Amino acid sequence: MRVSLETKDFAKYPFLKESQQFMLQENESLDKFLQRSAGKVALSHAVERVKRAVAFTGPVPPSFPISDLPSDQLGVRMEITSFVLARVLVSCARERALMERLARYEAQRAHSFIQAEEEEKRKFLAERIGFPLEGLFLPVPRYVELTAGMHEERWRLVNREVTGGKVTINTLESEELLKEQIRKGLLSSLPLEVPESLCSFVAPCTAQVQQEFQKRVLRDFGDVEESSFPPCMQAILSALSGGTNITHAGRFALTAFLHNIGMGTAEIVQVYGRAPDFDISKTQYQVEHISGRGGKGTEYTPPSCSAMRTLGLCIKPDALCGKVAHPLSYYRRKKGKKTGEKPEQGQVR
Repeated sequence: MRVSLETKDFAKYPFLKESQQFMLQENESLDKFLQRSAGKVALSHAVERVKRAVAFTGPVPPSFPISDLPSDQLGVRMEITSFVLARVLVSCARERALMERLARYEAQRAHSFIQAEEEEKRKFLAERIGFPLEGLFLPVPRYVELTAGMHEERWRLVNREVTGGKVTINTLESEELLKEQIRKGLLSSLPLEVPESLCSFVAPCTAQVQQEFQKRVLRDFGDVEESSFPPCMQAILSALSGGTNITHAGRFALTAFLHNIGMGTAEIVQVYGRAPDFDISKTQYQVEHISGRGGKGTEYTPPSCSAMRTLGLCIKPDALCGKVAHPLSYYRRKKGKKTGEKPEQGQVR
């Protein structure tokens, strides 16, 4: 059975080569398009698209009703353009965390549409994305590359069945890895090389999404409260204050934790000023690398509780530790108890 893409599919999967070729039929520069009323509408849609990405924290997926998608050529072009402009906005914002959020949201969106397709079309789309759904195994190098950003214990190679240089995966895992393939593909192309003139033009919109992102961070974590840190992070901080040189794994975990609860580079560097081997230039470089600021770096989250135990960094766990699976969840829940807030649905346990 020969599978072909319909016009409506370009709105579902705006990152596909076919979708981009569909847009090229317009033969109009982005700068000129933005000067028109249609361009202003598309830019407004792009802002809303990034805001939805900021609000999406997972793992509970948002709803993407297929009935809401346009099927006419004008509507589909508007949908694809909003995707393109959303990528422009996060690139101009130069905030890696925003790029990560957008890539994760778009991957979830596309994957939800793929799951609703007929089997032949699902296989066709998976091949176009670069992750064929044929066979429940992956070569070890491919598996390691694809799962590098997946931190659950079950994805670690030592916990997998490996035969003849291939890792066995089940059908559900195949679907998860397809979504990860989409996310990594989208993220690898960010940030875009956007002319400064275009960034200046969309600056008010960029400011909107940055403000929304900052509000989200504050909503999730609020002001930093060291008294709400999990025992493992408090132990690492105590070691630093006591003049002990901590391991690379400990530094990574602490830095990623502090970044994810909203601390800036300068504040995190200041924390490391307590260490006996403090080197400001080296520390700043390491902090920027882990927090994903500048260039194409990846924004990291701290290891899960199970990983912290494996690394020997789970120190004096308390009763709350037994109810969560991640240091960030501990911090969020402990702060929530103090303020009376309940964790939002979809947040990490």
